[in-house]
Amino acid sequence: MNNLTDILHIKYPIIQGGMGNISNAPLTAAISEAGALGTIGVGTMSMEEVEEIVIDTKKRTGRPFALNIPVAITPHLKDMIRLVVKHGIPVVSLSAGNPAPFIPYFQEHNVKVICVVASKKQGKKAEDAGADVIVAEGYEAAGINSNLETTTLALIPQLVDTVKIPVVAAGGIGDGRGLASMLALGASGVQMGTRFIATQEAPFHENYKSTLVDAKDDSTVIVGRSVGRVRRVMKTPYAAGLLQKEQEGVALEDFSVMTSEEYHRIGALEGKLDQGFINGGQVSGLVSDIPTVAELLERMVSDAKGIFRELSTNAMRF
Repeated sequence: MNNLTDILHIKYPIIQGGMGNISNAPLTAAISEAGALGTIGVGTMSMEEVEEIVIDTKKRTGRPFALNIPVAITPHLKDMIRLVVKHGIPVVSLSAGNPAPFIPYFQEHNVKVICVVASKKQGKKAEDAGADVIVAEGYEAAGINSNLETTTLALIPQLVDTVKIPVVAAGGIGDGRGLASMLALGASGVQMGTRFIATQEAPFHENYKSTLVDAKDDSTVIVGRSVGRVRRVMKTPYAAGLLQKEQEGVALEDFSVMTSEEYHRIGALEGKLDQGFINGGQVSGLVSDIPTVAELLERMVSDAKGIFRELSTNAMRF
């Protein structure tokens, strides 16, 4: 085990990213059962909706999983915080807002705290506030992104040099090469979202999965720059419509409605790509199959180990 797997009590140094209102028990449990850390994202769901997913997940796996709470956008923040303790969820992931006020409560209840950040400044603040783990998310990632637009490759080594707690790399990672490269940069592990969409256990619409499998290196697009709400999505008819609205000078309020979790559900769960959006990171171009979660994780770890063995052999020639 490395320090991350030791802290989180998992086999592989791999975490599932929060998926907002399309989070579900089958995928979360499958990831945890396979040795990584499954995550339920609360998004804007009600406490009753999230609690149902939590209970279902606990029925499917006895292994650790996390609850991701986007602090600034969750309408039932206090309820979600209490839900973590009520159900004995061992790990909480705090994103999209200031985590500092909530960390002491989780510490009192022996809950490990992951903080999602996008800069050195945010990472240092999270460490000072008592975070156990930092997830550093680069501009390559799917979904809501930082306006700083710093890439994972640049962000990770700078954060590793800034903090003492484990740093997990997110954004642009989907295979063993990505895992090996982030470990080489000093990260203790990786977080993935897009790659887990294209797995057999993921209960998303086939249109979503096929869009990822067919994706090229330029199949994602950033929307929301004009209103200060950067989001990376797959290029679809709905995404094209969002860009057109921006060119016409859409107001932030209207854009927020058009990119709400309701339209996320329509795209991801109903497969209506002209009526709703689907998130996708730049790693989409590397997705070429739909394995089981266990097959994906075992392949990633095996490939990463092979890369390090080869590099070690080649290093002897210098």
